Amino acid sequence: MHSSTKAIRIQTERTNEMEHSTPLFLTSSFCFDNAEDMRAAFADETDDNIYSRFSNPNVQEFIDRMCALEGAEAGYATASGMSAVFASFMAFLKQGDHLLSCNSIFGSTHTVITKYLPKYGIGYSYVSATASEKEWEAAITPNTKMIYIETPTNPGLDILDLEMIGKLAKKHGIILNVDNCFATPIGQKPVELGADIVVHSATKWLDGQGRVLGGVIVGKKELIQEIYLFCRSTGPALSPFNAWVLSKSLETLDVRMERHASNALFIAEALENHPKISQLKYPFLKTHPQNDIAKRQMKNGGGIVCFEIKGGLDAGKKFLNSLQMLSLTANLGDTRSIASHPASTTHAKLTEAERQAVNITPGLIRISVGLEHRDDILKDIVQALG
Repeated sequence: MHSSTKAIRIQTERTNEMEHSTPLFLTSSFCFDNAEDMRAAFADETDDNIYSRFSNPNVQEFIDRMCALEGAEAGYATASGMSAVFASFMAFLKQGDHLLSCNSIFGSTHTVITKYLPKYGIGYSYVSATASEKEWEAAITPNTKMIYIETPTNPGLDILDLEMIGKLAKKHGIILNVDNCFATPIGQKPVELGADIVVHSATKWLDGQGRVLGGVIVGKKELIQEIYLFCRSTGPALSPFNAWVLSKSLETLDVRMERHASNALFIAEALENHPKISQLKYPFLKTHPQNDIAKRQMKNGGGIVCFEIKGGLDAGKKFLNSLQMLSLTANLGDTRSIASHPASTTHAKLTEAERQAVNITPGLIRISVGLEHRDDILKDIVQALG
């Protein structure tokens, strides 16, 4: 079956009630018929559920569907995207190790890497998201344990060559960890291009309606086992209810992303030469600096468009305050279109120099293009620009 079919048809085994839709398993723990079965479960001799911090049928269904979509061997779901990112680091990195990352990443991830990893004696260094293969390889040190990248990056929409970085990671025996949040497994499959593990904020496109928090990590079975053991003890478990919602959301991910991407491309093409915009980026525009890479590794350009408004910060604030339909909220990947100002919100914790290094300028606007009629989205943006 096609992966999109699996995302719909993979389902928890039916109960005696013969339900068509998977029921909610809102329980903290699970029972055993006898002491031996309980002992075997705790000894990891069986896959029986023990406690919802460890595993839960609703959570497992969501994981199984994500593995089918990403083409991964195994997975683990967490309470949020950032807990997934943190777990993907701490399950493998120890004192004396080195993390190599692209410099254009989500603001909270930057904080974890620069503020918290050093407290554990874990070093890091950044490489430009537009760096060449030679520059990436030159940044690898003898103690580099992991390479972490986002592509497309948040919020600048730089595109990194997954195949190139995947080959470098394999050559040097390094774990390649890819944040696939912006593209989703509908847009690209990092595992096929060399990624060892893939992380998502399921809160975004995977849910798609701004309802619940969640995160997920998928990848090679032996690596996911290490993540499972770390999370089993530290406790960033995904709520069964949230998992149930997310699992149902995956049934429509394919068709939703098709509409998000087509709307986003329409908006990007319509605004590219707008007199109030100095620069606009969208991966599937020919003017995007890495358009050739995007076309090679992505099936669509995703649902994010970003642009620089002439006039800087004041013009950016005026634009946001003039929007009538688009939402101003700390999220993306919703059915409803959202506008945000990264420099003062998601990436406000970066220094001015750090923001400049990744092209987060005072006038940069990020649009998460929703499922509304594309003419209505464009009309609101154009009137706010005016």
